Amino acid sequence: MSHTGTSPQLGRDAALAARAVRPGILSTITRYYSLTKPGVLYGNVLTTVAGYLLAAAWFGFSWRVFVGVVVGSTFVIASACVLNNVLDRDIDTLMQRTSTRATVTGAIGKTPATIFSIVLGVLGTLLLIVTTNWWVVGTGVGGFIVYVWFYGALSKRMSVHGTLVGSISGAAPILGGYLAASGRFDMAAVAVFLMVFFWQEPEFYSIAIYRRDEYARAGVPVISVVRGNRRTVWEILVYTVLFVASSMLLPLFGYVGITYTVVMGLLGLAWIVLGIAGLRARDVVAWSHQMFRGSMVMILALCVMVAIGPLLP
Repeated sequence: MSHTGTSPQLGRDAALAARAVRPGILSTITRYYSLTKPGVLYGNVLTTVAGYLLAAAWFGFSWRVFVGVVVGSTFVIASACVLNNVLDRDIDTLMQRTSTRATVTGAIGKTPATIFSIVLGVLGTLLLIVTTNWWVVGTGVGGFIVYVWFYGALSKRMSVHGTLVGSISGAAPILGGYLAASGRFDMAAVAVFLMVFFWQEPEFYSIAIYRRDEYARAGVPVISVVRGNRRTVWEILVYTVLFVASSMLLPLFGYVGITYTVVMGLLGLAWIVLGIAGLRARDVVAWSHQMFRGSMVMILALCVMVAIGPLLP
């Protein structure tokens, strides 16, 4: 089967796999690489970096620990993503954005994909053990278990609350990064975890609105399918407010200064205003695309400001 292009409806990892159709080692590497869900992977690693730099401003920077937590977390997260692809083949077959993933098309079989996941997971965990501390190892392994089993294999398929379960694992990387430098669980650790946890609901619920038909066809009980778009818009607004409130915990407890407070406060206020606009939007699907783009701006701003906030006034 040949491809002269890829559908704009495909997810990034599926599109990457769809382009890797020529025989040869490069295409094989690309297909395996696509299983790690690069967009998800690097987004999570970026939060790990931000968490580490926040703590390093107070507890000291170590290149050994920094490289260890970043590379180790990358491998563990990649391992979880690959195994999630293996387990989600039945769902991915029914959704357009995932229909060309290598585990769906058969370009990579279940067994080699599972072995790839195990290798990544073992290497990543060993690296975390050698270079960081047991807080980080526990966070990494816990995040893996929650994402693959409690979210991917169970709650995602069975409950409208699956996103909340998945958000626990999504907030693990920034927490792990912070704990790698601090070695202790304090209010800043609570703050960074809550920020990323709450951020994920507006981000994913927006996707759930404009991908509603696909999730319904695949039988995935996301909030927009189970409770409708109107309820989803309200919950997006609630979690947006909670995200903005949690982003103020760092300045409240003295970890960052006025620059962080002003930047995150203004951006957060703008995101809340956009969320309120959804309550009266005539085209809620178009609005959900805007809300999703806003979530991308917010997570990038969050990572930058968390990383440099302690160094600024």
